[in-house]
Amino acid sequence: MTASLNAAVLHLGRQYPDWQPWLTVIEEVLREATDAKWEALVAEPPQSQESKVPLLAGATLSIDIIAVGRWSERLMRAAYRSGAPKMSTLDGVQHKRLNSVDLFKSSLCQNDKWLREAAVELDVDADALQAVALLIPVPFLQACNRRWASSIAESWTEGYCPVCGAWPAFAEVRGIERSRYLRCGRCGGGWQAQCLSCSYCAMTDHEELVSLVPEKSGSNAAIDACKRCHGYVKTFTTLQGSPPANVMVDDLASVDLDIAALEQGYRRPEGAGYSLDIKIAPKPGFSERILSWRT
Repeated sequence: MTASLNAAVLHLGRQYPDWQPWLTVIEEVLREATDAKWEALVAEPPQSQESKVPLLAGATLSIDIIAVGRWSERLMRAAYRSGAPKMSTLDGVQHKRLNSVDLFKSSLCQNDKWLREAAVELDVDADALQAVALLIPVPFLQACNRRWASSIAESWTEGYCPVCGAWPAFAEVRGIERSRYLRCGRCGGGWQAQCLSCSYCAMTDHEELVSLVPEKSGSNAAIDACKRCHGYVKTFTTLQGSPPANVMVDDLASVDLDIAALEQGYRRPEGAGYSLDIKIAPKPGFSERILSWRT
């Protein structure tokens, strides 16, 4: 984790002391994302990208299950030791058995149904398990973005990420050209998007699109929302895009915009923007790992 990113996390902790347990988990993810082992798990991208299809969609991944399992254990341990009441229930997972391939695949594909059913079986808080589990594939996804960014089709203007299919965390209006880019909070990717268009339902009728601007003067932020699907995207005017590793923290730092959007009746869609349908084949010599958290 870079010094500037570490400083940003520390600033958030001072600004929102109640967030410290969650920031402890985020810090664990940001540190892990810099580990070179994740680069070795990323295959070569397709030679060309199909229209409207993320690069990860339909892929068969060869994964080092031991490495993934150890990382999952460490993240869950950081979560239940963080002190947050809901995340402390994840301590109960250490007495259960959970298949690491199923967990990684469901988290990678944002399979909310599987994660909630797993929470019931494990007798842990469903929201806590889902929130933490969805962070497990982030180091792998960021490695995918680093290796595959140059393979994204230049014509890509979909509302979901061209690498992993996730909905955007926010948008950036960059430079003097004021080109609009969407940013992915999972892989850190960025892609050019259509202006005056809803990222979720593709609405282009300007009478159905609204922009909510903070009352404080001089703000570079706004909320672009759609009156038809009630979706919203936070939008920042900036000279250049945020580094991929910073996107997750930048998203957290602008939570006041999320609150304002929710108060006005807008929301982010649940789940992924595109169903990935991933297959996972453990690397030769590695059997599927059953996770059992240990204190």
